[in-house]
Amino acid sequence: MLLLLLLLVAAAQAVALAPRRFTPDWQSLDSRPLPSWFDEAKFGVFVHWGVFSVPAWGSEWFWWHWKGDQMPAYQRFMTENYPPGFSYADFAPQFTARFFHPDQWAELFQAAGAKYVVLTTKHHEGFTNWPSPVSWNWNSKDVGPHRDLVGELGAAVRKRKIRYGLYHSLLEWFHPLYLLDKKNGFKTQHFVRAKTMPELYDLVKSYKPDLIWSDGEWECPDTYWNSTSFLAWLYNDSPVKDEVIVNDRWGQNCSCHHGGYYNCQDKYKPQSLPDHKWEMCTSVDRASWGYRRDMTMSTIAKENEIIEELVQTVSLGGNYLLNIGPTKDGLIVPIFQERLLAVGKWLQINGEAIYASKPWRVQSEKNKTVVWYTTKNATVYATFLYWPENGIVNLKSPKTTSATKITMLGLEGDLSWTQDPLEGVLISLPQLPPTVLPVEFAWTLKLTKVN
Repeated sequence: MLLLLLLLVAAAQAVALAPRRFTPDWQSLDSRPLPSWFDEAKFGVFVHWGVFSVPAWGSEWFWWHWKGDQMPAYQRFMTENYPPGFSYADFAPQFTARFFHPDQWAELFQAAGAKYVVLTTKHHEGFTNWPSPVSWNWNSKDVGPHRDLVGELGAAVRKRKIRYGLYHSLLEWFHPLYLLDKKNGFKTQHFVRAKTMPELYDLVKSYKPDLIWSDGEWECPDTYWNSTSFLAWLYNDSPVKDEVIVNDRWGQNCSCHHGGYYNCQDKYKPQSLPDHKWEMCTSVDRASWGYRRDMTMSTIAKENEIIEELVQTVSLGGNYLLNIGPTKDGLIVPIFQERLLAVGKWLQINGEAIYASKPWRVQSEKNKTVVWYTTKNATVYATFLYWPENGIVNLKSPKTTSATKITMLGLEGDLSWTQDPLEGVLISLPQLPPTVLPVEFAWTLKLTKVN
């Protein structure tokens, strides 16, 4: 009897210690806890790079706008700049990446304060930035750079302890097998079996990504893509099963409902605190994700706009993924570098209120300035966007105690403050010329011992 009891206890312990296995259905997959590194990271850099970087005009959807919906502006651009009969495939040899130095990119991303980097391994055009075994002569090893761009950048960012994410488009606009499946009402899966899934498995096994940023899901249900089977393997048996993060673009109606964290849609910006981890992805060039030669300053996000978006996103529990598009040669143009370095400079002073922070019980206040709150280790951070004319910030939400201290990140010494029964906490800002202030916009107050 005792032996039986011991065996039962041992069996129960074995079950308790055995890693949990996920089944290929959303109920099971959605119950997987998100590895903590992602929420702590807060800020990442997105990189859109591919054959679309050669025409570098209009947008990264160049091929579709030219041949898919046949937009007159794109057709005129081709007529005026390229010989008759020039095909999209003819752009590929010009995608040289000649000046791509992955260590320089990684140094820039590190200086920007990015904790993760997401590279397009394959956009909707189908060209792969690694030697995909199922993309013959339409990959960066066979044509163009003759290099494994995914592998090279991965090695460089990981040297600097930056997490590495891979963007991957499920669909390819003009792939014959995808077009065949579409003609069959997506009742067949020729493209998924021959192309999409082999590539996803290859990317995971070859590069062990920390994050998979899926896209191109919108035309078909997740059952067409076999998404749940892939994710069950990813979470149970893949080499990255414990650390990998995925987004929510795995089939029609998955966005904002299923997957890991939620993107919901491009440039998603909720107005109140969501109940699920999310990410805002946006681009320095507001009109395109890829580099384009027709870019003008009017579409470039200003430094203060980017930082305000970052602050708002983190206060509302999100991550901020900021995109730049390199040139066909592998250069990141100075305006993109400048914007990334501006974020890094701001984070050097204010990163304490951003990295590994959590949303506070109140997320924002608006009076004479706009204030966004975060919290970490019982400390409350209040980042205000506009310097009040009277030099006094009033915060209604924090409740002070006899031990409360208030400082400004980047400056030494305590700030003086009073508690007003109607106005809340009235904080006297330092009377300094703007050039002496630690940052040019979005200043952070650090409040300890408040409720």
